[in-house]
Amino acid sequence: MRDAGHTTLVTDRLLLRRPVPDDVDVIFHVYRDPRACEHNPSNLLREREGAASLYRSWDEHWRTEGFGYWTVLRHESDRPVGFCGLKYMWFREDQVANLFYGFDPAWWGHGLAAEAARAVVGWGAKHLPGVSVVARIRPDNHASQRVAVRAGLTRAEHLDGLGFDGLEWIYTTA
Repeated sequence: MRDAGHTTLVTDRLLLRRPVPDDVDVIFHVYRDPRACEHNPSNLLREREGAASLYRSWDEHWRTEGFGYWTVLRHESDRPVGFCGLKYMWFREDQVANLFYGFDPAWWGHGLAAEAARAVVGWGAKHLPGVSVVARIRPDNHASQRVAVRAGLTRAEHLDGLGFDGLEWIYTTA
């Protein structure tokens, strides 16, 4: 396993930690909610096994790369509110770190996704030098676009293209 740095990040209001098997239920809770998957319908889970499969893929990335998607908790609670992190992917023949964030809709509008994403992008700048962070966002997902900008990414229109669920606008640190 690569040693890419910390497995825990701390912000003013949040603790981001490596996912654990108990998080499968939270993954399922978030991604069975159609609101959480409105802009990425392929993320919608209908069975708990889909959440277990996601957890296994996230855990594999942690084991092989030393980083990945973090589970996000508020300091005053043991109940996760969502997930945010980076995962290597190939984008236009370059290896990049894909910025991902997905939160329980009950916590939308509190600035938690932007706070977590800022911490993750900062971690990436420190521990993955030379690797661009990329967020792929649907044109009508204005909230996600605001999170990407608040995390320090800028729109890269020349990189826009079709993704799995349709047109993706690209935001990047490069």
